[in-house]
Amino acid sequence: MLNLDKTNLQEALSFIKSKTENKPKIALILGSGLGPFASEIENAAIIPTESIPHYPVSTVSGHAGKWIFGEISGKSVLALKGRIHSYEGYPFKTVVFPIHLMAELGIKTLIVTNAAGGLNPHFTPGDLMVICDHINLMFDNPLFGKNEDTAGPRFPDMSEPYTQRLIELAEKTALESGIRVKKGVLCGLKGPTYETAAEIKMMQKFGADAGTMSTVPEVITAVYRGFEVLGISCITNLATGMSTEKLSHDEVTEVADMVKDKFSHLIREIILRLE
Repeated sequence: MLNLDKTNLQEALSFIKSKTENKPKIALILGSGLGPFASEIENAAIIPTESIPHYPVSTVSGHAGKWIFGEISGKSVLALKGRIHSYEGYPFKTVVFPIHLMAELGIKTLIVTNAAGGLNPHFTPGDLMVICDHINLMFDNPLFGKNEDTAGPRFPDMSEPYTQRLIELAEKTALESGIRVKKGVLCGLKGPTYETAAEIKMMQKFGADAGTMSTVPEVITAVYRGFEVLGISCITNLATGMSTEKLSHDEVTEVADMVKDKFSHLIREIILRLE
């Protein structure tokens, strides 16, 4: 399966099934600074990822590394508090190990979130952006390698990586909740350096509205595995050259913390309205 060891995947799956009987169809990935949403989960069963066989260990501040099974708005959910990034030294097949594991668990809908730098001059820190499409500038793809036809197609269609039905649901939910959201194209880059001003100008010309160091490989794999996907970015800073401020990870987590109530309310309401 795309150079992913099936034995490792099954061992991880068996371990998780031994720890919980929950069988959610909805999963969330909580990005930098957005982990506090996990406290909203009721009847939570927490599995540290370091205890899951073959699961990669997160090394980034703000990514706790926990799988949390429980309920949100009366719906059974799985939340990943923290994610794995390629800039930590992991190959893409390792970065997307959690997505394959979700698929084996029976997940059908993925809500993926991240902290992102704003490239659109109309964005301000603290905005929430519903992702309508993405640009992969990571110069890698998690589907490289021998294909396993039982997992997904050799050439997945990417005309709708973010499910239009869910985009419309998120926008309608935000409007009825009195929460202003933006909509835009996400650009994925490997990092770990923030981009130069020249690189920002290039991405703007490409049509990107926000940039992040995650999400894109996860979404590619989720589409491959047949998930419906909703993506929401928290715009935590303006990109290089658009502000006089120096960029730092502390700023990212601080702004994400400022919008946690708005973010949590929106996610709860979206989950409530999911079919």
